[in-house]
Order: sequence, then structure tokens, then C-alpha cells
Amino acid sequence: MNGVTGRMGYRQHLLRSILAIRDDGGIPMPDGDRLVPVPILVGRDTAKVSAIAARHDIASWTTDLDTALSDDTAEVYFDAQITSVREKSVLAAIAAGKHIYVEKPTADTLDGALALARAAAAAGVRSGVVHDKLFLPGLLKLGRLIEGGFFGRVLSVRGDFGYWVFEGDWQPAQRPSWNYKAEEGGGIVVDMFAHWSYVLGELFGAVEAVTARAVTHIPHRWDEKGEAYEATADDAAYAIFELAGGVIAQFNSSWCTRVDREELLRIQVDGTHGSAVAGLTGCKVQHRSATPKPTWNPDVPNGEDFREQWAEVPDNQPAGNGFRAQWERFLREVRLGQDHPFDFLAGARGVQLANLGLESSARGARLTVPELVL
Repeated sequence: MNGVTGRMGYRQHLLRSILAIRDDGGIPMPDGDRLVPVPILVGRDTAKVSAIAARHDIASWTTDLDTALSDDTAEVYFDAQITSVREKSVLAAIAAGKHIYVEKPTADTLDGALALARAAAAAGVRSGVVHDKLFLPGLLKLGRLIEGGFFGRVLSVRGDFGYWVFEGDWQPAQRPSWNYKAEEGGGIVVDMFAHWSYVLGELFGAVEAVTARAVTHIPHRWDEKGEAYEATADDAAYAIFELAGGVIAQFNSSWCTRVDREELLRIQVDGTHGSAVAGLTGCKVQHRSATPKPTWNPDVPNGEDFREQWAEVPDNQPAGNGFRAQWERFLREVRLGQDHPFDFLAGARGVQLANLGLESSARGARLTVPELVL
């Protein structure tokens, strides 16, 4: 596990996924056995990685990736490093014969992402890319509604994601400074368009065209040492995605917005037979038979509470941490010799959409999304 000294690598992947699986006795297998993961930690900072290992009773750690990759007992390599150094490390792991599971984006460029997919295919190793949003309870409920035909014909999707990330001067920032440096792989388009690629593609239809505007609203920020720096990466993006089947999706992604909604992510789906609003955990619906008939009249105060007219989708199927759920699926498939559906080619689609989003913004143009093949 490379990159677990970072916030996401530590909290979601090591602590809440791998160690939680270990402490719960492993993953149940079809033959009645249990698959128990044994992590080997890799990091650049000796003090940080050794402290994490000691804190969680992890026997093996190193600051040398080659040493970790030479361990024949380790079947899987995981990477949660910053994007700019991921490609080289993953290629080394593929050469060592490891199955690969990585955070997104898989590489800085589409060529790099496709190179990883081709290298993994040539080496015969299985690959997986984090698609955590699909495992969120709110989106699982949304998927259940789609499967049950609740919407009729889906017309549009509207997503709002984000929150205010402090600049770092008078209050510490909640995100690392590299997120705001394009030269280090930062930017909200690179970060979030990969998510929107698979969320839209898996639930509603492949993205066929994109029109985007990426901006840097906050030009100056302060890093972890309190030193001022120029923000060279976008911190907000406003996009229209045209999907297969004629569905139109609009997504606002911003680290410069203050939240007035139930959760940090809100996705509304409107269809001919009904609508739904999903967040990270909850999902509300309004069927056409229960849709009110409001009248626009700006001279009279509105007397309706529109939010009260929606019904909650019940928690019929308990859902835990989405990162852990995908880890369990990937590790189970590796042991059973099965391919993971969210592989390096799926990861490359996310990189492709991010690149096209940035190009669309720079050119002020609507761009079509070509189909990717290995």
C-alpha cells in the first residue's frame, strides 16, 4: 500500500477498508474460507510510515518501493500517491507481476492512462480503479430506482458537489496544497470529472460530449507551512455532459461554495414518470402521481413547502463504507481469478473526460468524447 500517509490513503483505504476487513476476520469466500489482507506499507517519510505501522500493529513497512515489490507474498499493489508519480510506480508493480488497485486519476495524461491499461493487459495482471461513489448508499438507491423503472424515460441529471476550502491563511485548509497546483496534478476537473465519468456512465449512459468552464476563483492560497503560493489549478468547474440516449447532465464542482443542501453531493434525476434527489446516504423521490402543480406568481409569497412533498427511499439494503465495499469486491475477484469491471480502461475514460473538460474550457468549445479501445 503506497501513499497511505496521505489523508485519503490513510483514512479511507488503510483504516476504514483494509484494517477494518482484517479486524473483522476477513472477506467471506464461496468455499467458506476467509480472505484476510496483510498490508505492507510504503511511504517516502520514514517517521510517518513507521508511526502508522506501529499504531496499527502492521509488521511490514518500507520507504523503498522495489523492496516491497520484491515480496512474493504480496499479490496486490495499491497506489494512493499524488497523480504525478503514480504512473511510474504502477508500471514497476506491473513489471513485478502484481495485480493493481489504484486511486483515480490513474495518470496525468490519457496516453499515460492507456499505457497502464495496455501494460496490465500484456502482463496478464488484473487492475482496478477506485469508483467509490457508485458504492455510496444514496447512489445505490438511485441505481435501484433505475433498475425498477421508476423514472420512465430519464430526461436530465443535475449534480452539485463541493464546499468551501479555506485559503490557509486565517484558517487551515482542509485539502493539501498540491490540489491547487496544476504542475503537481491538482485541479478540481482532474479530481472530479473522473468521478462524473463513471457515475454517469454506469447509471445513465456514456458521456458523448462535454462543454465545460474551469476557473480559478481563489488565485492565492497558503500551504501546510503557512507560506503563500499562487494557485495554478482550477478550483471550480461548470459542465454540461451529453449522454447516450439524449440525457443531458449538468454538474457544478466547486471548492469555493458554501453548502445549502443536505449533503456535500446532491444529484437530481428527472424522468417522465418521476424524479429523485440523491446524496451520499439519502435519496428522496417524487412520482408523477404525487407531483404538485405550482403556479409561478412573483407577486404572492409561496405557501408550499416543496421539500416536504418528497418521500424517502427506505434503507432496504444496508450499505457500509463504499471504499471498503469495492476493496472487498476487488480482492475477492483477484483470488477467484475474475476481472474487475472498473479496470484501467475505465480509469482511462475518467482521465479522457478530465482532459477534454480542460480543453473545452480553454477553447470555449463543445467537444465530443471518442470511444477508447486498447
